[in-house]
This record gives sequence, C-alpha cells and structure tokens, in this order.
Amino acid sequence: MKAMGGNKKTAIQLIMLFGLVSLFGDIVYEGARSVNGPYLKTLGVSAAIVGLIAGFGEFIGYAIRLISGYFADRTKAYWLFVFIGYGLLVSVPLLSLTGVWQVAALFIILERLGKALRSPARDTIVSQASKQVGTGFGFAISEVMDQIGALAGPLILAGFFMVIGNAGSEISKYQQGYRLFWIPFFLLMACVAFAFIKVPEPEKLEASVKKGPEPDKLSKVFWLYTVFSFIATMGFVNFVLIGYHFKAKNVLSDAQIPLFYAVAMAVDGAAAWIIGRYYDRLKERDNNDKAGLGALLTIPLFSILIPVFAFSRNFTFALISAVIWGMVMGIHETIMKSAIADLTPMKKRGTGYGIFNTVYGVAMFLGSALMGFLYDYSIPVLIGVVVALEMFAVPAFFIMRKEALKTG
Repeated sequence: MKAMGGNKKTAIQLIMLFGLVSLFGDIVYEGARSVNGPYLKTLGVSAAIVGLIAGFGEFIGYAIRLISGYFADRTKAYWLFVFIGYGLLVSVPLLSLTGVWQVAALFIILERLGKALRSPARDTIVSQASKQVGTGFGFAISEVMDQIGALAGPLILAGFFMVIGNAGSEISKYQQGYRLFWIPFFLLMACVAFAFIKVPEPEKLEASVKKGPEPDKLSKVFWLYTVFSFIATMGFVNFVLIGYHFKAKNVLSDAQIPLFYAVAMAVDGAAAWIIGRYYDRLKERDNNDKAGLGALLTIPLFSILIPVFAFSRNFTFALISAVIWGMVMGIHETIMKSAIADLTPMKKRGTGYGIFNTVYGVAMFLGSALMGFLYDYSIPVLIGVVVALEMFAVPAFFIMRKEALKTG
C-alpha cells in the first residue's frame, strides 16, 4: 500500500467501501427487522415474548461488543472480526427455512450476535479513516449509504407482499420474503473482501494525521457520555414492538408496515447527513473535538414523542411516529458513533466502542423487555415510563456537556 500521509482520497474510498458493505448488509437485516415483529405475531407469539426476543437480541448484539472490542484492540485483528460478523448475516435468509417461533428467534438473535462481533472492529476502521475527513462527516457518509440499504430492504418486502397478495399461507409468504436476501448477502461478503484487499492497514490513515500525545485511559467525559446514552437509549422504543402494535391493532396492513419502516430509514439517512455535518461544525466553531456533544440533546427531546404517536390507532400518527423514529435513529447511528471516536485514544478505540455498545445493548434490552410487558398491561403507563426516562436523560446530558467543555 502507498504511503498515506494526509491521504484523504484513500480514507474516502475506504469509507465508501464500508458504505457499500453496510448498504447490502442493511438490505438483509433491516429488511428482515421490518417484518420480524409481524412474523413472530403470525407464529403465535405474544407482545411480551416479542419484547423479550427483541430486547435479548439487542442485548446480545451489544453486550458481546465489550468482549469483541477488547480482543479486537488486543489482537489488532479488526478485519477478522469484520469477516466473521458479517458472515453471520446468513441467519437472515435462513429464516426462510423455519416456521417454528423458537428457531426463528434463534436466527434473529444470531443476526444480532454477528453485529456484536463486527461492530467495534468496523467502527474502529471507519473512525480511523474518518479522522482524515471529520468524524461527523465520515460517519454521516457511512450512515447515508447504510440507510439506502435500510430503505431498499423493507421496500423489497413491501413490493413483494403487494405482488403476491393473499396467495398462500401467511407463514409461507414471510418465508418467501426472507429467501430474497440470499443475493445481497453474497454481494456484501464480496465487498468486505475487496475493502480488505484495498486497505489492509487502516490504522495508518489516522496515524498520518498530526496530533498531540494521547492518554492511556478512557476519560471521565467518556463515562458520563455512556451514562447519558444508557438512560436515553432505555427510553427509545424498538420498532419491532411498534410494528407489532401496527399489526395487532390493525393500524396498518402487512405491506404497509415494512413501507413505514422504509420511510423511517429514509428519514434516518437524511437526518444522519444533517446531524453529522452539524456535529463537525460545532467542533470547528469552538476548536474543540468535544463541542459536537451538544447535538446529543436532540435525542431525548425527540424520543419522548415516539410512543405518543406510535401507540395510537391513527394512520397519520403512525406515519409521524415512523418519521420521528427515523430521525432519532439517524442521530444514534451517526453522532453517537462519532463521539466515541473523539472521546477515545486510538489504542483504546475498540475497547471504547465495546464498552459503549455493551451499555447501549443493556439499555435496549431492559427498555424493550419493559415496554413489551407494559404494552400488554397499559399503553398509557408505557408512554409515561418513556417520557420519565427521557426527562432523566436531560440533566445527565448537561452534566456530561459541562465536563466536556471544562476539559476541552
């Protein structure tokens, strides 16, 4: 590989390649996630069990990152974790082979395990490249391409369901839909291989950027940031439960549910680009890598609104909830990841992503499981709990921000 001192072109190429990987990956797993809730409903699963499956899947998908991030840093085998993690996406098209909810749940959880193995390593590689072009900008590009796939996956299923109509049983209809994802799975694995061949040593991209000495441990701001993220994420409603509600209360048809998820993914991509650029502008304006954290206040402020609209029985409110959910998801996927890159030294980057994502996963698990049980008990109580959690996140944000500005 050529010397990469200040090589923004190489960095952008790597970011774009990972964008393609994410694009095909999202066609696979976001397409599946748009119908996993309704599919489990078709297999006779209750809302409480759906909440547990979704929550446990998210927990596995994030908790294992503590281990994978640590070992990725220790071994520097970032690419190995990326290959194995993306390889486990094969579990999505394998959903086409089962009509037993326990086996379907296992495949759903395996898909999340793959994400746990690859994410710290992948995010570390992208962050190393993004130091050349701005972390907000780098992760925004990645997220926009990610969301093209996230939009395409649900649209493919929505179109497929519209075409086949009521032909065959409901179970076979979903199984045929899952079978469509074999092609993008093989394409994404080809892209991963090409990215590795193109840039086998991405750490050299960040090393070429001039900077001062880095600390040997994670900062106090990092831990405060993690606390804020835990509270805010616990109050973020999982779309699996939202989709379950849409079907259980006949708010939307089977074809409309993935279509609404596609709308959320489109908004996610647009929001990611806007918030990513804004994040970098805040840093440039104050000449402080931590100044971008100010953009995180948008997470609790918008998250409060999601259950209010999502758990109604109104079509328009359902659409509004999908739009807001997509906005918040875009912020989660862009500046939450960007912040870790700016709060952690390079040699602790994988560990930082692992710790953060483990806490994030615990919050998703507890929040999803709690909301699943509360949905069966009382929707107004569910909404009240979400509002309370996001209100607690606000003072946590200001404590974190004060410390960030103080330390510079």
